[in-house]
Amino acid sequence: MSTKVSTYENVTRQYNKAADLMSLDPDVRTILSKPASEIIVNFPARMDNGHVELFTGYRVQHNNALGPYKGGLRFHPAVGLDEVRSLATWMTWKTAILGIPFGGAKGGIQLDPTRYSAAELERITRRFTLALGENIGPEYDIPAPDVNTNAQIMAWLLDTYLTTRPPQERNRNIHVVTGKPIECGGSVGRDKATGQGVLFVIQQWARDNGLDLRGATYFVQGFGNVGSWTARLMKAAGARLVAVADISGCFNNPNGIDPDGLTDFTRTHGGLVNGFPGLNPIEFRTYLSTKADIFIPAAMENQITAETAPLLNVKLVAEAANGPTDGEGHAYLCEKGIPLLPDVLTNAGGVAVSYFEWLQNKQSEYWDLEEVDSKLLKRMTAGYQAVRDAAKAYSTDWRTACYIVALSRIQKVYRQRGVAP
Repeated sequence: MSTKVSTYENVTRQYNKAADLMSLDPDVRTILSKPASEIIVNFPARMDNGHVELFTGYRVQHNNALGPYKGGLRFHPAVGLDEVRSLATWMTWKTAILGIPFGGAKGGIQLDPTRYSAAELERITRRFTLALGENIGPEYDIPAPDVNTNAQIMAWLLDTYLTTRPPQERNRNIHVVTGKPIECGGSVGRDKATGQGVLFVIQQWARDNGLDLRGATYFVQGFGNVGSWTARLMKAAGARLVAVADISGCFNNPNGIDPDGLTDFTRTHGGLVNGFPGLNPIEFRTYLSTKADIFIPAAMENQITAETAPLLNVKLVAEAANGPTDGEGHAYLCEKGIPLLPDVLTNAGGVAVSYFEWLQNKQSEYWDLEEVDSKLLKRMTAGYQAVRDAAKAYSTDWRTACYIVALSRIQKVYRQRGVAP
């Protein structure tokens, strides 16, 4: 019988494995073993019926040795301290792997956003921003969109934060949040950034391993922002989508599913894929058993486990979601020789373009899409190559190699700066 391990415990095990292998400095190991700050706020918001409801929000700041804390905010019923700790820790590794001068943070509110009107979500977001207070700031901790949040949520957060600043300082603080609407200082390319980064990493791996993406087959779990953009970009690269799954069910079509048409369909059907013409409903186990070149999990954590990993019949797993593979699932893939591109590398395109947006705001600049994509390709390629080389140098799996790359860069900072008395 497998023992259920929490997400954060799984993160800690991954961290310790890498720290042991690379002989991480004991003092640095101690510092990075726990988040620097864990903020829990309980705040009221008024509902449309006039009554007040109490919400619990979180912001975990893991480490800022490389720069300001950076990480998304999610609205989901499963948001809790264990999950947010894990996501904040992963953010620290992501930024370090790509050489971005940010640290790691994450946050969210425990709620089901489908139960609330747009006006209620606006009030909840604004009250959460006020509750966080000075725990966020453009040079201290910079939120961004995540699960069930978007550019509109970020615009409300931005507007609320700016009202707390003196009028003459407000335009100097618009980089307090990234993932904003273009008109509010957002960056072009931010909406597709995570999916674009996933494609860039897959393309690098495909070149190294002789896989021609033109004609390659793949299937995606989750068809939100990340899953849909990844699927559309994979289509543009010549690959064929043969199965898809979301909360409305699992579906396939061996002849191919059009990601662009499916995206248009979901926009007018509550974000769900069920009902799109040509989709054949299948069982979850049948879906995971799909024979394809690439599987792209782009949903929630802990989807590839000891029970589900043996079902996979693919040449590559590319983690577009955060933490889709638990420890036992990862061990199985390693044992069977199924390559895995880890989340902290593969889905880091979002934080990379968030960094670009932050820079543009600070410098009062506007970059076109070609410049954004070019800079993203450079970052993702450098990160991929660093992880690939570490995996070879330490004769280890790619997830451990990701941690080694990140920890090595953070360790250098602490060795140079020391720890203030």
